[in-house]
Amino acid sequence: MRNYRVATILVTLYLLVYVILHQSGAELRVLAWMFVFSPALVIWMVYTILKYGIYSGPELAEQEEYGYQDKQKEDLGTF
Repeated sequence: MRNYRVATILVTLYLLVYVILHQSGAELRVLAWMFVFSPALVIWMVYTILKYGIYSGPELAEQEEYGYQDKQKEDLGTF
């Protein structure tokens, strides 16, 4: 699936259904299977977002690093 938004919506809906079933007192067997299956859905969602998601942030210039945008590198000191 190449649409990362669909993956995010499906996994979010799955989580909401799980929470609603849990709060309404659904059978433990159903909740357990949903809980066991949920990490696979989250991994699929993360993979889809990383592979097909669109980055809309600023591009880094030459010799520029990711970090805090409100602090200068010199003000941070050494770690």
